[in-house]
Amino acid sequence: MGISDVIAGFIQEALDDADGVLELQRGDLAQRFNCVPSQINYVMSTRFSPEHGYIVESRRGGGGYIRITRVQVDRQTLMMHVINSIGDTLDYPSARAILTNLAQSEALSVEVATALLTAVSEGALRTVPQEKRDALRADIVKQVLIHFV
Repeated sequence: MGISDVIAGFIQEALDDADGVLELQRGDLAQRFNCVPSQINYVMSTRFSPEHGYIVESRRGGGGYIRITRVQVDRQTLMMHVINSIGDTLDYPSARAILTNLAQSEALSVEVATALLTAVSEGALRTVPQEKRDALRADIVKQVLIHFV
């Protein structure tokens, strides 16, 4: 288990204990886990994003804090948020992360997420010029997700 998993697990437990709203000091967390503050930022952006059902507010500086709020959104709101967050391009690792998160949150079935990920893989898009793949991948993922809204 990596340091990011340990930090995420700690925050998750603290959120459970705090009934879904938690305020933390970035520096205190970094010191507790003997890591750099950017590692805390990484965990916040990858594990506690709106796609995962969290709102993260952050204020930097001496008295800076991170406030994490667990929110419950319906499936349609989550899907529309993801669709709107994709933008004009989508690389394969980001597509994999988005589809994995949607499957874990049960907004998409594992089968649909796996099939869509296969359809937008580098292998499936190998005949498309490299400079156009990410735009095509974004279009495909958005269109399929719109179908499931």
